[in-house]
Amino acid sequence: MLVDGNQIRPIWLDDDRTTVKVIDQRQLPHRFVVADLTQVDEVIHAIVEMFVRGAPLIGATGAYGVMIAALNAGLKNDPMAFIEKECRRLKAARPTAVNLAWAVDRVLAIVRTAGSVEACIDAARDEAAAIAEEEAENCRMIGVHGAEIVEAIRHEKDRGPVNILTHCNAGWLACIEYGTATAPIYEAFNRGVDLHVWVDETRPLNQGARLTAWELGKHGVPHTVITDNAGGHLMQHGRVDMVIVGTDRSTHTGDVANKIGTYLKALAAKDNGIPFYVALPSSTFDWTMTDGVKEIPIEERSPDEVRYIQGLADGQLTRVLVPPETSPAADFAFDVTPARLVTGFITERGVCGASEEKIHELFPEH
Repeated sequence: MLVDGNQIRPIWLDDDRTTVKVIDQRQLPHRFVVADLTQVDEVIHAIVEMFVRGAPLIGATGAYGVMIAALNAGLKNDPMAFIEKECRRLKAARPTAVNLAWAVDRVLAIVRTAGSVEACIDAARDEAAAIAEEEAENCRMIGVHGAEIVEAIRHEKDRGPVNILTHCNAGWLACIEYGTATAPIYEAFNRGVDLHVWVDETRPLNQGARLTAWELGKHGVPHTVITDNAGGHLMQHGRVDMVIVGTDRSTHTGDVANKIGTYLKALAAKDNGIPFYVALPSSTFDWTMTDGVKEIPIEERSPDEVRYIQGLADGQLTRVLVPPETSPAADFAFDVTPARLVTGFITERGVCGASEEKIHELFPEH
């Protein structure tokens, strides 16, 4: 994406083709910091601590992690056994986003057939790059298909912009390019559609207020940051025309795991007759699970993410304790929105209903 005149992605290879560089998203929007990843431990740390986040980007990072494992396998007695072990560690870094295991397994399958360590390195590098490019193209096509929905709503309105509510950051920072939930927004905006985005702050960690607002501002998209709890109020008063969210894992029966709070937005949208769309590349479908509420693992993270909030004070990034120091806290990272609350999925192949039948019509190979 174009940021301050520069084309930027959240992950790329350094000129040496052995160092993976990522934007440390914990520092945004107040600082733009790039981290170098040369060891699998560093890749895992970047995923767990959310230097990188968002299902497609986590997948691409895991894919490049396999390359790093191959780069460090040369001095081991059994290089392939070392790579296999590192891949198991990579896949365990975060449990909810299905893209991580999918991408690591895809690269590992190619590496197993490569032969020499040097060939393994080259194969992993090429496959990881291919995954990144495919995900970028998938997100571009999500934008193309989703923009048609935005345009249709605009044509139905007598006046004013299309008001879109989104949750968390499902933008290019969470992907490689364009984003998932933001891809239709960017594409429609670039086509000249009059639109405005309500940006949930998205506690904890505030990925909406910090990241989505930063992205949209850099692209010039009109937007307003709101509290997480304001969405229902806006819907009741006719100030939301559609909801678009991303997802970290969706079952092939239509259940959606996304950032905590998504389920509440879906309930409010259903109650107010507002279309609720989920944007995702097909790599985010879990083709084995059928009941998202029962089967999708929900990550529980450090309670300190709830207890503390980060912001800029006197030019310095500062963490501030909000509740009483002795109060317990719980940090559930995701919730599951049942298929019955989802209007449709926006994918790289088009838009489909949130049912096993409709999803498999679009992806018959599964």
